[in-house]
Amino acid sequence: MTRDEALEELGRMAHERAFGGYFASDTLVQVGLDALLAGVDSESLAMLAGLGRNEESEAPDLFERVLYELGLDVDVPADARSARWAMAYWLAGQMVDGSLDPAAGAFRIWRDVAWELEYPDALQPLVVCAYNLDDWDENWGVPVKSLKNDAIEAAARFLTQQSPDGHG
Repeated sequence: MTRDEALEELGRMAHERAFGGYFASDTLVQVGLDALLAGVDSESLAMLAGLGRNEESEAPDLFERVLYELGLDVDVPADARSARWAMAYWLAGQMVDGSLDPAAGAFRIWRDVAWELEYPDALQPLVVCAYNLDDWDENWGVPVKSLKNDAIEAAARFLTQQSPDGHG
């Protein structure tokens, strides 16, 4: 793993945690160790990477300190609706840049965002893509790759829009 890849993974995990995702303490310690070995430098990173099994309860706080020290901490809007819109834009961005499988991204936007926001019009194309990808089988006569490309295109169009809450 390169230093850039390690920083990218830390950034991805920072976003996941900011949007309510959970990582077990042993995962946080391992990511810290991977980053340290890849040449990432932070005062708290060495402490995180060196935690033993009986010290793993300290991992979440140390991980947050590492993110802060590296400038990777994520500021999520306090308002729940605005936070969901921010999550949609983050997921769509990952779909477009290729760091998130389009089927997984569209499904998460459908499950974690659209439902919570009562299916706003701006998310409908991505919801349709998620539904199609979730329901797809070989008998459709359409390659799954085509449906994934549709999802990427829908995500790219979504990224050019501004949400009703002023995001985007």
